[in-house]
Amino acid sequence: MSETDAADSSHRPAGADFGGGDVELIERRCLQEGFFRLDELHLRHRLFEGGWSAPMTREVHHRHDAVGVLLYDVERDAVVLVEQFRAGAIDDPVSPWKLEIVAGLVERGESAAEVARREAMEEAGCPVGELVELHTYYPSPGACDERVSLFCGLIDSRGLGGVHGLAEENEDIRVHVLSFARAWELLRDGRLDNAMCLIAFHWLAAERASLRARR
Repeated sequence: MSETDAADSSHRPAGADFGGGDVELIERRCLQEGFFRLDELHLRHRLFEGGWSAPMTREVHHRHDAVGVLLYDVERDAVVLVEQFRAGAIDDPVSPWKLEIVAGLVERGESAAEVARREAMEEAGCPVGELVELHTYYPSPGACDERVSLFCGLIDSRGLGGVHGLAEENEDIRVHVLSFARAWELLRDGRLDNAMCLIAFHWLAAERASLRARR
């Protein structure tokens, strides 16, 4: 390797050596088609030390991309969380009802910001003012193609509460308005146990003072 190549390599971000062209998709089979889809992939890919991997089989869960929005009232230092039954947590040792930030799936033609505002109204009856974009990430790239976009939505929490959701989607969503301090206690006690909550609240903990200084 030349000095130039070594310098280029040292400045190359981790994971940038390979791209989509370094994977050979041998076959894709649909195993299940429903609200979500499960595919079986037969593939091989290039190896870091050269050459190709042996052919392998992987199952991939196909989901719509998702959006989460942490609703934050700067004036009152309060957050809005929603509580609902989650089928994926049906065997949870405490409860399959989970406290979460507002979230929803991206439909064709929608932007992530549009989804954040729509879901805030559907799940919490809450208009959103300024939207602050936080992160976009894969929650489980080893098995799922879903990408999540996270926002913080600045709101007025006065009068919020009650039960919301769309009947045609079997939603039964209870709204909670909590002080930041109380919500942080719940997080530290393990009650806010999903990735969207954890990522959004750690962002808010770091940025809360600057948001409140803008009042």
